[in-house]
Amino acid sequence: MRRSVYTEDHEAFRQIIRDFIAEEVVPVYPEWEKQGHAPRDFYYKLGELGLFGIEVPEEYGGAGEANGFKYQAVTTEELMRAGVSFGGSSVHTGLVLPYLLEFANEEQKRRWLPDFVSGAMMTAIAMTEPGTGSDLAGIKTTAKLSEDGTHYVLNGAKTFITGGFLADRVLVVARTSPHAPENRRAGLSILCVDTKSEGYAVGRKLEKIGLRTSDTAELSFTDVKVPVQDLLGEEGKAFSYLTHNLVPERLGIAVSAVAAADAAIQFAIAYTKQRDVFGTPVASFQNTKFVLAECSAEVTAGQAMIDRAMDLYEAGELTVADAAAVKLFTTEMASKVIDKCLQLHGGYGYMLEFPIAKLYTDNRVYRIYGGTSEVMKSVVAKSLGL
Repeated sequence: MRRSVYTEDHEAFRQIIRDFIAEEVVPVYPEWEKQGHAPRDFYYKLGELGLFGIEVPEEYGGAGEANGFKYQAVTTEELMRAGVSFGGSSVHTGLVLPYLLEFANEEQKRRWLPDFVSGAMMTAIAMTEPGTGSDLAGIKTTAKLSEDGTHYVLNGAKTFITGGFLADRVLVVARTSPHAPENRRAGLSILCVDTKSEGYAVGRKLEKIGLRTSDTAELSFTDVKVPVQDLLGEEGKAFSYLTHNLVPERLGIAVSAVAAADAAIQFAIAYTKQRDVFGTPVASFQNTKFVLAECSAEVTAGQAMIDRAMDLYEAGELTVADAAAVKLFTTEMASKVIDKCLQLHGGYGYMLEFPIAKLYTDNRVYRIYGGTSEVMKSVVAKSLGL
């Protein structure tokens, strides 16, 4: 089914990204997988390509595209199509940038955005703690204002921080004042922490079952001094900021899920056409045709859902409940589709040399991060008045 969500500009951008992936990523991707992350200098190439600055205003070195989400979606689709990734850079543009554009003051934008665009300053966001997952109100990391009011003193730990191993600056969610019993969400703030600060430490680079080229780390803070000039937005307003930006985050995950499911179908079609069983191509069996037809119909439904959601997001009309519903449906659908496509590969589907195996393990986290499927159901249920 033809999609109308993209313009000619998006499709021209798609070809640029496709060529870049083929030339700069595919040949070296096995090396990235072995070391567990993309090389740091690769992010300068993404900066030169203009990928980090699409939505950044021109005065800070960007392209000034007001509606840049669809360009991110195009990039995601091309990465899935090739069976590769850009490492942890998706957090840089997909998660961190909306916070900087929305909540950074003018001085901060001039200080941070030019290096953000060039790749000289890679970023990450640190919300999750060892004992706090989806319950953001339970964050225990603290940031206490110094007596002279010049800086915060940051103490605590974070885990599962994507991009945290190579990041130059991390948006850390910390408690700047105790929450009131009647409002657990109060008292949280976001500090933009320089990773070269004394007392800032990167712990283990975590070994994951999937997303092997995306560096994920543990972070710890021991009396880290953070200048008050590096407070993002207003003190105590972090929870509302986080809720606001969960919408594009969850939509981005949904885009990834549908793109992965579509790629799985293409991988399965290619494999079953060339694989013979009992002297007959696997693609010729009725079961294969029916399975792939069913998968294709489900992906088409998922694409229609995200295409509508992207239009609503650009119009500023995509609600928290809408984004939750889209993420819930697409990630659950993708999990089923990719599993079926792996089954059609037989034993080879379990081998990491085949892209379907990587899709299978990479995809599993989509139902967890950005809020689990169970949390998505709770959000949707609340919107129903339940």
